[in-house]
Amino acid sequence: MKLPLFPLQSVFYPGETVPLHIFEDRYKQLIHDCRKEALTFGIPVFINNSISYGTEVQLVEVVTTYNSGEMDVVCVARQVFKILSFEKQMEGKLYAGGDVEFLEMENDADDNLRKEVIQKVEMLYDLMDVPFTQTSPKQFNSYSLAHKMGLSFEQEYELLLMTKETDRLHFIKAHLESTTNILNEVNRTKTVIEMNGHFKNFDPLDFQDFKP
Repeated sequence: MKLPLFPLQSVFYPGETVPLHIFEDRYKQLIHDCRKEALTFGIPVFINNSISYGTEVQLVEVVTTYNSGEMDVVCVARQVFKILSFEKQMEGKLYAGGDVEFLEMENDADDNLRKEVIQKVEMLYDLMDVPFTQTSPKQFNSYSLAHKMGLSFEQEYELLLMTKETDRLHFIKAHLESTTNILNEVNRTKTVIEMNGHFKNFDPLDFQDFKP
């Protein structure tokens, strides 16, 4: 399938709302074409000076159009794709395009794994003193909190390429365990530092059994 392409240094996951500010002429033309022809377009992830994978998005609403022609738009992310070919300008257009192949996603995770990941997210949020909204395991998926658990850009991209929900949840679980351990250690260190200089009750040692 050929898609118009709008490369960005950002990762978007299926089902995610994608707000964009459009200011370049080529992307003004793209949004115009999407409105006129009900097109979808792809947002390839620009990483390591290349683009290989991205997410198809669909225009939902043009929220604001400015006098300059710039626009604030809202899109929704749909499917993850691999780029097969890339052209800097599609024929007769200002914007880029290319042939893509959609990845086949497998929703193979069970509720126990989902529940375990939710509990670890809640533990992390509790450590950071951030409110956490309870979510049913049946409604929870790996994408729903992917941007809200401290993944690096590279980790978010790695998650995007995983086609099995079980793999994505195990990846997130490992990250949550590592981050939680680090925060616990930071909090322990903070407590030790705060105790420095305070009077402490030390138990006197019995030297009778000591040998030089």
